[in-house]
Amino acid sequence: MIVREQVPLAPLTTLGVGGPARFFVQAHTEPDVREAVQFARDRGLSLFILGGGSNLLVADAGFDGVVLKIALSGTKHVDEGNDAIFTVAAGEDWDTFVARTVAEDCSGIECLSGIPGSVGGTPVQNVGAYGQDVSETISEVLVLDRQTLQTRVFSNAECGFAYRSSIFNAADRGQYIILRASFALRRGDTPAIRYADLKKRFADSPTPTLTQVREAVREIRRNKAMLIVPGDDDARSAGSFFKNPVVPPEQFEELNSMLQSRGTALPNFPAQNGFRKLSAAWLAEQAGFTKGYTRGAAGISRRHALAIVNRGGATAAEILALKDDIQERVRDKFGIELQPEPVFLGF
Repeated sequence: MIVREQVPLAPLTTLGVGGPARFFVQAHTEPDVREAVQFARDRGLSLFILGGGSNLLVADAGFDGVVLKIALSGTKHVDEGNDAIFTVAAGEDWDTFVARTVAEDCSGIECLSGIPGSVGGTPVQNVGAYGQDVSETISEVLVLDRQTLQTRVFSNAECGFAYRSSIFNAADRGQYIILRASFALRRGDTPAIRYADLKKRFADSPTPTLTQVREAVREIRRNKAMLIVPGDDDARSAGSFFKNPVVPPEQFEELNSMLQSRGTALPNFPAQNGFRKLSAAWLAEQAGFTKGYTRGAAGISRRHALAIVNRGGATAAEILALKDDIQERVRDKFGIELQPEPVFLGF
C-alpha cells in the first residue's frame, strides 16, 4: 500500500472543486483496503471512501484525514436459468459495466446507462434513472466491516433499499466499505420502457432493442448535460444536486390546493404508501433558479435545472452558498425542504 500526502481531490471529482487530502491511498486489492482502514485507525484519523467522485463536493480546505480510493477491478458472470449473475468489483466503471451487459443481451440496468461513477457507489445511493433502480437487480453486496475488518455479504433485502438510499448511507452510514456487488439480470428479456421520455422516443417502435434503449438514454442524458463530456461546463456537476421530495398525502393535498387556487399545476408522481413524489427541478425553477442561472463561477446548468455546475474556477464555498439559497427559497415558497444528493467532504 502506497500512502501519498496532500493529494489534490478536485481532479478526482466531476464538479472539479475542493482542496487536497492529507493522506491518499489507492486500493487495488482487499488487503489494501484493510491496511488503509488500519492506517487511519492507528493515527486517529477520519477515513473517507472515494469511488468515481461523481456525487461529491469537497471543501476548499480539503480533507484532514485519509481518502481511500477504491480501485478494485474485475467482472465475472454465471448463468442461472434465464438469469445472468454478474459479480463486479467496486472500482469498475459503472457505464462500462452497463455497456457490457447490453452487449451480452442482458436486461435490467440498460436505463442506467451514462451514469458516471463506479459500481461500488451504486448500492449506497440505490442509483436510479429513467424508470430503473439498481435495487431491482442487485442480488447481494460484499462489504468490509470497518470495525471488525471482516467481510460480510448482504442480501438485497438486508441492504434496506429505498428511494435514493440504503443502510449504507442511512442507518449504517460509515460502517461498511463496498467491495463488490452482484446483479441478477435477465438474458434475452425486453428492455424497460417506463419513463415518459423513453415512451415518447419509442412510440412508433414498441419493441426496441437493449442497444437502442441504451443509446437513447445516453442521448437524453447528453441533451440534459448529464453525460460527462470533456470541455462542457454544463456537465461539470455532481448530477442532480437535490432529491425529488417525497411527501405524505396530506402535505401534498394542502400544497396542491394552494397552487391550484393560483392557477398553477403541481407536477407529481405516485410513490410508496400513498405518498407523492414532487419534482425538485420544478420547485427550484419556480423559486427563481432557472436553467442557466449564474452567480460568479457557479450556476445552474443551461440544460438541467437540478445540476449546480462549476463554470470554471468555482470554489466549494460558492457551490455551497448557491445550494443553501435554493433550499431557502424553496422552503419559503413551498414549505418543502430539498435534500441534497451529493456527499459533503471536509465541511
